Amino acid sequence: MIELRGLTKHFGATAALDGVSVSFPRGRVTGVVGPNAAGKTTLIKTMLGLVRPDAGDVLFDGERVNGDASYRSRIGYMPQIARYPDNLTAAELMAFLAELRGGIGHAALDEDLIDSLRLRDSIDKPLGELSGGTRQKVNAAVAFLFRPELLILDEPTAGLDPLSSSLLKDKILAERELGRTVIVTSHVMSELEELADTIVFLLEGTVRFTGSLEQLKQETRQTTLERAIAHMMIREAAA
Repeated sequence: MIELRGLTKHFGATAALDGVSVSFPRGRVTGVVGPNAAGKTTLIKTMLGLVRPDAGDVLFDGERVNGDASYRSRIGYMPQIARYPDNLTAAELMAFLAELRGGIGHAALDEDLIDSLRLRDSIDKPLGELSGGTRQKVNAAVAFLFRPELLILDEPTAGLDPLSSSLLKDKILAERELGRTVIVTSHVMSELEELADTIVFLLEGTVRFTGSLEQLKQETRQTTLERAIAHMMIREAAA
């Protein structure tokens, strides 16, 4: 679905990405993990076309992106903290985004999360009047709204109550079954154990592991994802 080949990006003397090559196939949930400053945010922004790499390629369905932004209409993005105009209602925001995407008709929208997260009562209220948790629900609903082929979700359950978090995770797994490509970043390792088919571990701008959760546990001889990642961080620090 989306493939990165030899991505390198420097900010001054710091290499945020250093020769990153990894692919994210259809019908899979990939968890991208790593400590702060590992390169996760730069990786996401590069896939979204918000950061231009110094070297390397981004391929979408086998085609090199090369500055063409049209592929982004096929992506649903949920940032960790969404910053929308406070004076807009959630309904106005969604209508505005639909217009930006070419006037997508109501029948083409996926409103499952609006209903399951019980947003109908809040959809006509200004976003500035909503609680942080409710704004995060709107953030989630917007990411899935246009039935994207690729979903990039950054700390998707942050600020959600247990019920809403469970419903969102169910939605992520349902999208996987529909053949969508899902990329999730999270510091909650137990969450990724529930969701991820594949783990990509970033450290200092490089990929130190990519493979299944079971492969990672076997390699590190640990029983949980959290302990496996901690083991790898200690091992890399000692190398």
